[in-house]
Amino acid sequence: MNDCFNASGLLSVESAIENILSTIKPVEQHEQISLFDSLDRVLAKELISDINVPIHDNSAMDGYAICYQSSSNTYKQVGSVLAGEYFEPELNPGECVRIMTGALVPKGCDAVIMQENATKTGNSVTINQKIKMADNIRRAGEDIPKGATVLTQGHKLTPVDLGLLASLGINQLTVYKKLTVAVFSTGDELTLPGQPLKTGAIYESNRAVLIASLQKLAFDVIDLGIVKDTKTAIKDAFLTADLAADVVISSGGVSVGDADYTKEVLNEIGEIGFWKIAMKPGKPFAFGKLPNSYFFGLPGNPVSAIVTFMQLVCPALNYLSAQAKIKKTNKLSAITTTAIKKRPGRTDFQRAIATIDNNGFYTVSALPYQGSGVLTSMSKANCFIILPADCAGVAKGAQVDIEMFK
Repeated sequence: MNDCFNASGLLSVESAIENILSTIKPVEQHEQISLFDSLDRVLAKELISDINVPIHDNSAMDGYAICYQSSSNTYKQVGSVLAGEYFEPELNPGECVRIMTGALVPKGCDAVIMQENATKTGNSVTINQKIKMADNIRRAGEDIPKGATVLTQGHKLTPVDLGLLASLGINQLTVYKKLTVAVFSTGDELTLPGQPLKTGAIYESNRAVLIASLQKLAFDVIDLGIVKDTKTAIKDAFLTADLAADVVISSGGVSVGDADYTKEVLNEIGEIGFWKIAMKPGKPFAFGKLPNSYFFGLPGNPVSAIVTFMQLVCPALNYLSAQAKIKKTNKLSAITTTAIKKRPGRTDFQRAIATIDNNGFYTVSALPYQGSGVLTSMSKANCFIILPADCAGVAKGAQVDIEMFK
């Protein structure tokens, strides 16, 4: 790994991401599954349309399909056609048929006139507009021509994608294997929610956030619970996780001053780097390879764990799952409503609330409590204010970069 540390011995956020992405290898195993089981899966092969969409020329409106005549704006209605039906005879000049949206236009049809722009009297239909040839006709292949690439390899499937593929008659897809991620937390002070809280103990919250986030990203999750600070327990947890998962994520045990068992075990069974990232919150971080999986070690403080997961782990998981397009940080510009103090040296991810005015401009207010253990700062916030490492603070009314996460 290319360890690019600054004078303070800190690794920049950008270098950390670069090191991680250059180390991991995207999944190659794939499987065939049903269309209806494929939401959020990643395509292992590009999809080519075997048909035109629409398959045939059809009407875009309810109205009248006409065969144009120049001598009169009154046409003779010779039939009607509903969606799913076909009018067999070819229209002659001056003839029309009543037609519904989606119905195949008959041979000889030059345009479809909206019913609002026509007056029917008996079998006669008078057109009350200037006729534009091919108006309101959807041509075969207009949306997707036969042989076109519909979705590319590495595309993560959305609900609309599934509808698109269904419209092509596709019911089986080849997708990459879904990643399995094992999660656990370490610390004798941690207590499961719902259990009595002893003096000096705290309720463990990191797993709840991590597991929910991973499930939202459509990964399979193995919850290994809270692991006690003993070498045997920690080693057993890592070995179990490594055999069962593609990725192992732990929180706690990577900071200076933490019990040495986590680092000791990881150094025995894997190739792990223990980094100090130039970011706030979230300086302590670990990454590397176990015998069968990749490992990410997050700090124990709740906000630090969340920020490092979002900024460092999520891009890695997207890449590892073989997604062709890694989501870049979607930064927006906003005007801060307050001054923000900051020391140079680390990229600061301030939790904040952004609003947009009637003119489409963003203003942003940093929340007052920015401690790495203040989980309410993440719960109340809808964005990060991202202050670069060399920034020494900003004045009220300054333009800043924000990253929305709600």
